[in-house]
Amino acid sequence: MKFRRRLLLLITLVIFVAVGGVSAVVWSLVRQSFARADRERAGALVAQFQREFQRRGDEVARRVEGVAASESVARMAVEFARTGDASLYVNEAQAAARTQQLDFLEFVTADGAILSSAQWPARFGYKEPAASEVGRAPFLKREELPEGWALGLFAVRQVTLGEKPLYVVGGQRIDRDFLGTLVLPAGIRVLLYPLPPEKFDAKALTDANGPVTNAQRLAPLIARVHSEKKEATEVVAWSADPAESETVHAIPLTGADNQPLGVLLIGTSRKPYVELERHIGSVAMLAAGAGIVLAILVSGWAAGRVTRPVEQVAEAARAVAAGRWETQVEVTSRDDVGELAENFNRMTRELVAQRDRALQAERVAAWRELARRLAHELKNPLFPLQITIENLKRARQLSPEQFDEVFRESTQTLLAELGNLKEIVGRFSDFSKMPQPHFQPTDVNDLVRRAVKIFEPQWTAAGRPQIAGRMELNDALPHIAADPELLHRAVSNLILNAMDAMPQGGTLTVRTGARDGSVLIEVSDTGSGLTKEECERLFTPYYTSKQHGTGLGLAIVQSVVTDHKGRIAVESAPGKGSTFRIELPASTEYRVPSAER
Repeated sequence: MKFRRRLLLLITLVIFVAVGGVSAVVWSLVRQSFARADRERAGALVAQFQREFQRRGDEVARRVEGVAASESVARMAVEFARTGDASLYVNEAQAAARTQQLDFLEFVTADGAILSSAQWPARFGYKEPAASEVGRAPFLKREELPEGWALGLFAVRQVTLGEKPLYVVGGQRIDRDFLGTLVLPAGIRVLLYPLPPEKFDAKALTDANGPVTNAQRLAPLIARVHSEKKEATEVVAWSADPAESETVHAIPLTGADNQPLGVLLIGTSRKPYVELERHIGSVAMLAAGAGIVLAILVSGWAAGRVTRPVEQVAEAARAVAAGRWETQVEVTSRDDVGELAENFNRMTRELVAQRDRALQAERVAAWRELARRLAHELKNPLFPLQITIENLKRARQLSPEQFDEVFRESTQTLLAELGNLKEIVGRFSDFSKMPQPHFQPTDVNDLVRRAVKIFEPQWTAAGRPQIAGRMELNDALPHIAADPELLHRAVSNLILNAMDAMPQGGTLTVRTGARDGSVLIEVSDTGSGLTKEECERLFTPYYTSKQHGTGLGLAIVQSVVTDHKGRIAVESAPGKGSTFRIELPASTEYRVPSAER
């Protein structure tokens, strides 16, 4: 949020508090403010309770898994499956519960009967429905004990070492110790009621700080939450003094079947609210006028002094980011904000100067490289032309028959070398006039198959090195927006490049796939590979590692891929072959603007 907005919000809040203090509306606003704060604090505590619940649940699950994975339980499961005598294991659960620090632990047979119970050994042979919850996340469950009911966090795991499984049902209490782990702000307390409200039991109401006085006042709220199965909020008056009342938020705690097993109560003291009501009337009139005047003065001064110049610099920065590097900011002061504007203007001027110098240097370097390459390409056919002409001049002194023979040979040489010159000029012309792509929905797999089909006869032709071709195509690829002819040309160049890299034969693999919203085309060979330096220069125009290469093939491939808003990369190492990877956007809605090229 911008500084000006934060400032205006703050000023508005001050005005509302000041003006509202002299009117009857202030009471409603204060009540709403406290109610909102209560809900936020209650929400924060509920979130904290849930985090602690999740942490305890994970801990219970780990401990139950530890019991299930122990050697003693494995041995018990095997022996019970062999003998079927349940009376031998009545006390096994107590020892395991002490080892894993579990308040509740039961071993349950495949038919749901309790084999051993740590919390109530006399329940031997009773049915335990919770065994059906095996494998699920930790859940809340009300457990019956000899002294009454308790609420616990349970997990169920299965042990299978024979024909019939054995279930481990373990848990920990949700009681005063659990509530004591919560970090409570001042004026807030948390209570837990673990029983159904049909017969309210004040002793069952748990508070981390001790017994609850006048607990019967919470009975209607607990009953309403249990019957409606949703949260509820009430103001509970503990005495005749309003400052001792609390706003109590009640949240139902549900078990595996979504039935309420207990109620979590969050009580927020209303003492600050009552004290504010008592004092707000006496200070409202005095603060209202001063607050409004001060707010107007401060907001006007701060907005004009700080936010406007900063916003101008921010707007200018956005203009520079959009490409308008000549943007300047008006300097209206000599303070820190003015210095910021001056530095910004200096930066944009330097950026423009650096851009011009870089463009000029790039142009000069490009012309020099083009002249060097062109001179290198033209020098090779010019030398035979010169020798041929000199031979013709010397042959003019020979007899007509000898001259005719030399003339025929020389003209053939001249025509051949002129053809080479024409081919060189044509290659330069083709590279300088790469056609603009015409995008249409394209099936990448079909395009790859057509490119491979052209070269397949050469792979097994007599007198040529044998090449084994492999295609690994992803049939789930979407259609992409591409120029089929240009992309076909690029893939064909990569396949031809891979064939040239394997003069002794090898394996050529073409793959397609998808990754992160892009379509991949890979061409791999098992040739001699490339060095790191060769990989870095491979896509430079007119650079080639081949004896008779032109150095334009991979440059053309890169140009086609760039026009498709894609990327091309090579992975290679000496002796390990090479892999060329084209990555194209998978969107079929992409279109190139007409003025882009």
